[in-house]
Amino acid sequence: MKDTMHCCNRSFIEVEPQQLPLCCPQPGMSRWNGHPRVFLNIEESGEVRCPYCSTLYLLKGGPLKKAAGH
Repeated sequence: MKDTMHCCNRSFIEVEPQQLPLCCPQPGMSRWNGHPRVFLNIEESGEVRCPYCSTLYLLKGGPLKKAAGH
């Protein structure tokens, strides 16, 4: 993330593959309405919504491709 985010203040948050594994809330987010840290599976679909705060995360470049035979 390039700038400081506040949970739920944008329509989505784009994350880089090197930021995985993904969890919410992210460092730098406002914790005034904090919720437990939850790890989110974004690798296969390229997007995921936090079940606590409904923040939408999009994986830059889309879903990660699985290795053949795995």
